[in-house]
Amino acid sequence: MEKELAVITKEQIEKINSVREKGGKIIAVGTTSVRTLESAAGEDGKIDEMNSKTDLFIYPGYRFKMVDGIITNFHLPKSTLFMLVCAFIGTEKTHALYKEAIKENYRFYSFGDASMLLRGCRERTTS
Repeated sequence: MEKELAVITKEQIEKINSVREKGGKIIAVGTTSVRTLESAAGEDGKIDEMNSKTDLFIYPGYRFKMVDGIITNFHLPKSTLFMLVCAFIGTEKTHALYKEAIKENYRFYSFGDASMLLRGCRERTTS
C-alpha cells in the first residue's frame, strides 16, 4: 500500500466534527479521502489535525470510525482499493456490484463510472 499525503486543516476539522456531533453523515469523495479521514479519526469518532502521509491499509475486517459513505469509481479487481471497498460494504456485495457493473458495461479505473456506497444500507427488494 503506497503512502499518500493526508492533510486536514483546523477549519475542516471543525466542520467535520460539527456534522458528526449533529448526527450527520460523513461522505468521502475518493479513496484517498477515506484513508485520510480514517487515519485522523480517534476512537471517540472525532478527527484531529493531520499533515503527514498515511499508510493506512483498509481491508476486510477493518472497523470504520469516521466514514459513512464513499463516492468512488470501480477499481481494478485484486487491487488494494478493491479491498477497501470490500471492507466497506462487504466482499459478497462488492463482487455482486462488480458483476452487475461488468454486465452493464460500466467503465473501470481512473476515468470510469462512479458509485456511491453507503454503510448500513440494505439491498432493495421487490415484492
